[in-house]
Amino acid sequence: MNQFIDITDRAALLNLLSRLKPDTLPLWGKMTPQQMVEHMIRQVRFTNGKLKSTLDVPLAEAAKSKQLWIYTDAQIPRNVVLGTLPPQYEYADICDAINQLMQELDAFNTYFKTPDATAIHGGFGALTHDEWLVWHNKHFTHHLKQFGLI
Repeated sequence: MNQFIDITDRAALLNLLSRLKPDTLPLWGKMTPQQMVEHMIRQVRFTNGKLKSTLDVPLAEAAKSKQLWIYTDAQIPRNVVLGTLPPQYEYADICDAINQLMQELDAFNTYFKTPDATAIHGGFGALTHDEWLVWHNKHFTHHLKQFGLI
């Protein structure tokens, strides 16, 4: 069995996310369940054409990171902090946020129907649809584990 969730199996993903309650405590980190879902929404928007990213590291460093994170079974470690949490929620409740995440994932599929489409990852550079699937699968797995859902 693959060690990472498959985000293309939307029914299974929705089933897992639907188990989140507003008061579910993380096994590590400071995010609330809704902050985690809203974080995922924002990250997916960088891959569906709604938000644009720039390469934040030198090309050689990006190539090494891409090789490590996309082309190996490396897992995202616990307690990685890559920024601050927003002070307010964007959505009224966690159900609305989960529904929006599903819509953003649908937009991801639509965006990559364009031949040769790529989207920039700030640390890895341009990624194809298949490369983004690998990264999203790892990223979603990380956060689903954070909340004890897998």
